[in-house]
Order: sequence, then structure tokens, then C-alpha cells
Amino acid sequence: MKRIILLALLGLFSSYSVYSRTQSVVRGVVYEDSNQNNKKDRKEKGIAGVAVSNGVAVVETNERGEYTLPLADDQIIFVIKPSGYTLPVNEYNLPQFYYIHKPNGSPELKYEGTAPTGDLPRSVDFGLYADDDQSQFRMLVFGDPQPYNMNQIDFFSRGIVEELKGIDNVAFGLSLGDLVGDNLDLFQPYKEAVQPIGVPWYNVMGNHDMNYDGEEDHLTDESFEKHFGPANYSFNHGKVHFIVLDDILYPDPRDGKGYWGGFREDQLQFVENDLRLVPKDYLVVLAFHIPISEPAGDPYRDADRERLFELLKDFPYTLSLSAHTHLQRQDLFDEKAGWQQDGFHHHYNVGTTSGDWYSGRLNENGVPYSTMRDGTPKGYAYLNFDNNQYRINYKVAGRSDDYQFEIYAPKVVEQNKGTSAGIFANFFMGSERDSVFYRVDDGPWVQMHRVNDSDPSYLHVLHEYDFTEELLDGRRPSNAVDCTHLWRGRIPTDLEVGEHTIEIKATDLMGQTHTQTSTYRIATKE
Repeated sequence: MKRIILLALLGLFSSYSVYSRTQSVVRGVVYEDSNQNNKKDRKEKGIAGVAVSNGVAVVETNERGEYTLPLADDQIIFVIKPSGYTLPVNEYNLPQFYYIHKPNGSPELKYEGTAPTGDLPRSVDFGLYADDDQSQFRMLVFGDPQPYNMNQIDFFSRGIVEELKGIDNVAFGLSLGDLVGDNLDLFQPYKEAVQPIGVPWYNVMGNHDMNYDGEEDHLTDESFEKHFGPANYSFNHGKVHFIVLDDILYPDPRDGKGYWGGFREDQLQFVENDLRLVPKDYLVVLAFHIPISEPAGDPYRDADRERLFELLKDFPYTLSLSAHTHLQRQDLFDEKAGWQQDGFHHHYNVGTTSGDWYSGRLNENGVPYSTMRDGTPKGYAYLNFDNNQYRINYKVAGRSDDYQFEIYAPKVVEQNKGTSAGIFANFFMGSERDSVFYRVDDGPWVQMHRVNDSDPSYLHVLHEYDFTEELLDGRRPSNAVDCTHLWRGRIPTDLEVGEHTIEIKATDLMGQTHTQTSTYRIATKE
């Protein structure tokens, strides 16, 4: 009997020895950094119940704030910030919540990745700062800054960042990928450009932020990781849980050429493990670069979207964000579209800060207007949270907050004569579920009809370039595409000669009502 027990123990220790040689672990403590010196002092206590991840597995700290995770030679360990705490930031206001473990560094690539990190520290610790972390808060969202050179960095700084410097009442910001345009040496100028906003800033990886010479998909984010940390991570604020994901499969697994929207299996495992620790009454906000909708062609792997919806089926409060298209669009996924709950999942494809890739005439400050192909002016979004509810507002760069429509109508029409012209309202945040009405002067409100067509105001800009006999400043914008948030109404001609006021009123899917006015004139021929 003693011999059998001894052999069993020898087998156990032998198995442990083999395991320890093939599978490393990382240990550390999540603690409250009360003096904010970014190191754990003897009197600073660990925080229990905080999630920590290696990008796949997710564990919670014990009562002393300690965690243990399996570790491979190319992983990033990160803390998932809990509500009630904030993260330290570096000189560029980038949250410091991760430790890069690459003992041998990144592979040799055109753009530099992480230098060899050497031996794993004895303890990988994460300090958090205690904070009120209000359940009501506001965040900023940028789509595609995407500068291709330093001149466009300057356009981004003066056209977007300048009006946001030192902004109040914003908890943090997020850029939804394409931080730069293929030249990854611009990551540093991009960070310097965003810094003056003065709030913590998170970042998503876009297809123009990749190391194209990475031989496998997981090696295409080496330069991004060096500058911004993990491309897949999560954090909490108030009653909102944010999940940030790289949804670019490169090279395209179908043919090895280009890219495809979707996720690797390890990313989906991270989401599954992450969500196990999220309360079901939290709002889950997912942020990635490529939209999960398919407005044309086959830009997204259906199985990955379906798997994501499966993982979210027990969370009644959800929202997802993307950019990439340089358009603005609201997609509402119902049961027919694969959503596994009553109602719909709201996916917001955010307009971009670069607009139509820095094209168009220059404004008084020498910055391109850069209106997007669907007629949406360049700008950014505010997301306003109240517990697990949200409202979104789009802010056109350089314009007042109440500029939510572009109204197009003839300048003058002939009295009592029929016309094929109409009144058009491009409601930048519009969706298929919105109600849009108009009235002329103080007449009755009349419902406008949603149409899929090019924005006539945008076509007018294109015509300026095409019909001019002298070269115009700026670069001709891209050709127009059908707008998903355009409404049309009839223009009355049976009114008195003179100027008349057009008033537009729209109520969006979040219950917000916006109004705006324009004018036209009725005249008679001599």
C-alpha cells in the first residue's frame, strides 16, 4: 500500500514538473494606490474581486487583491478597471492598465514593435485610484482620425482637437480605429495631437493601423501594442461595461489577400470569459473598427457576429460602435438579423473626424470641410450615460450643438407653379425608426418621407468642382453615395410672395427631439 501511494506521489510531482516547464504563470496584486506613486507601498492594501486577464482567460483577485494567470511568451496582462476607480495615465493621457510580456520582443517588421521585455517580474501589480465614478457620465468618441502625413495631423489638431482642449464634464474619450493612415510612425504625433483634450483616452485598432508585414493576424498589432497596449481589452465605468476588440482578420482567411471583418477564436473566448463576471443589469458597450452590419458585399464573417450575439443574449442592455466607412449610420439588429432577444441591438457607425479623408474646400482657418459622402459633416460623438441607459449626440466640428440637419430647398420658386423640387432634410443621426416632420411658417406639421438617395447638398459641392473653370482650393471630395438618413417633403408654392420659413422637427430612436430652420422665397415673373 505504501509503495502504491509513493508511486502516485512521484507521478503527481512528475506531472507538475512537466507542466511547470511548458506552462508559465504570472502573479501579482491589484491594489489601491492611495498616494498615486505608481508602486505598491507596504501600507497599501489589495482590492478583492477585480478582474485581470491575459487576453483570453479572466480571473478575479482574492481577498488580498492577488491573482494568478497562465502566461505564454507573447501576451499582455491587463487589469479590467472596476467601477469606483480610475487608472493612472501617462504623459499623453493614455490609461496604464497593462504589462507587455514579450521576452524576445516583436518580430522584425517595417514599423517597430515592442523591444524584448526580458524576464517576467516576480509580481506584476496594477495600481488603481479610488474615484467617485458617477453612474451619470459623458464620453467622447472619434471615428477615423486617419492622417497620412503631418499636414493632416495639423488638420486633425486644428479642425477637431482645438475646440475640445481642456473640455469639462467628459470622463474619457475613445478613438474607433484608423488612428493613422498606414504610416505607423505617425502614432507618436497622433498621441501628441490628442493629448491637449486633457481626458483619459482609449484607442481601437483599425485596418490602417496594422503591421501589414505581420505573417499572422495576431502579429499585425505589434506597433499598436507598443504605443497603446492590448488591442483587445475591457473596463467598467458606472454601470457600463466596455469591451474593445480588434475585428480585422488579416490576411483574409478566405484567400490570404486583404482583410475581412471578424474575430479570432481567442478573442471570442476572451469576450465569453469577460462577460461571465459582468452583472446582467450593466449596459455592455462594444467598440471595434469595422461595422458588424453588411451594407454592401460581404465585409463581415457572419459566424463571428452570430457568436457575439449568442454571448450577449442574456444582457438586455447593449450597444456597439464602429467607424471605418466614413459615413454615419444606425443599424438595428432584430430577431430576423440574428439578435437573440426581443427588440433590437443598436449598432452605431460613427461619423469620422477626418470626414471624407480631409477633402473639400478649405474653411477660414485653412482646414478642409471634408463632408462625408452621405452628406454628414465631419465631427465626433458624445455618449451620455445614466446608469444602464444612453443617449448619443453628434457634434459637427466647428458648428453649434444644435446643428443636426442639413436642410436643402430651392432658394426661390415661382408662385402657384408646380415644381419637381422639394425640401430635403439630412438628419445626421437619423435612423429608420425616426419621425421627421416639417412645416412652413406657422402651418401644420407634415410628415416627411425617408428616401434612399444622394444628399443634394453634397452633390452641389461636387458640382462646384466639376463646373468651375478655375481650380478650387482643396481636393475634390469622393463621389456621393445613398444616404440612410435623408427625408423629403413637398415645397409649397401657393403662398404669398416673399420669404418663408421652413422648420424641421425630428425625434430620434432615443427620444431626443431636434429642430432647425431654413428659408426660401416665393416670387413672380415680370
